[in-house]
Amino acid sequence: MIEQNVKNLLSRLERGNGLGEKVTLVAATKTRAAEEINRAIQAGICDIGENKVQEFREKYDLVQGGNRHFIGHLQTNKVKYLIGKTYLYHSIDRNELAQELAKRSQNAKIISDILIQVNIGSEESKGGYPLSEAYAAYEALKQTQGLRVRGFMAMLPLSHDEKLLASLCDRMRELFDKAKQNDSDITYLSLGMSGDWELCLARGANMIRLGTAIFGERNYR
Repeated sequence: MIEQNVKNLLSRLERGNGLGEKVTLVAATKTRAAEEINRAIQAGICDIGENKVQEFREKYDLVQGGNRHFIGHLQTNKVKYLIGKTYLYHSIDRNELAQELAKRSQNAKIISDILIQVNIGSEESKGGYPLSEAYAAYEALKQTQGLRVRGFMAMLPLSHDEKLLASLCDRMRELFDKAKQNDSDITYLSLGMSGDWELCLARGANMIRLGTAIFGERNYR
């Protein structure tokens, strides 16, 4: 099943997003065993994303290949476990976290690639900069030593209102384009998960984070 799901998804993504841009597929591997992840990689997945630091650490040496993304909420006291091992941090959602990652990166003499998380749906249950503050956060963080801003990440709210969701995607794309206009480092708009990725791609996302669509339903036992 995993192999066929990967094959089908990669075939679909060959067409690119709604603007004809290349799409990066990140396999969301929360609760997934290393054996499942390795099967996905062998089937063609190049990027994998963990939500929990403990799982990231436990699987790090067991997973063979793949760029390692961190896509979940990150506590400042756990940044130290990810330094030098993470291809891209998707969830830089507050200044405190950004400064801790910058400090740890400078101490390790590396540059950490990050996405700025935007709370596009203004949801109390989700982290991220308000859209009204996201560009200012970008301008500040792109000047921060130890960090390299590569784009933006957001999660759409659960809603059956496709017009609303499309408009939120459009606002994220406008933010992305504004930053990209004069910054060649801006590459990724990470927007879209297993329930909404096709809408997000149609509206200009170029990175999606899929778990269930690759591995099937999660077993939380």
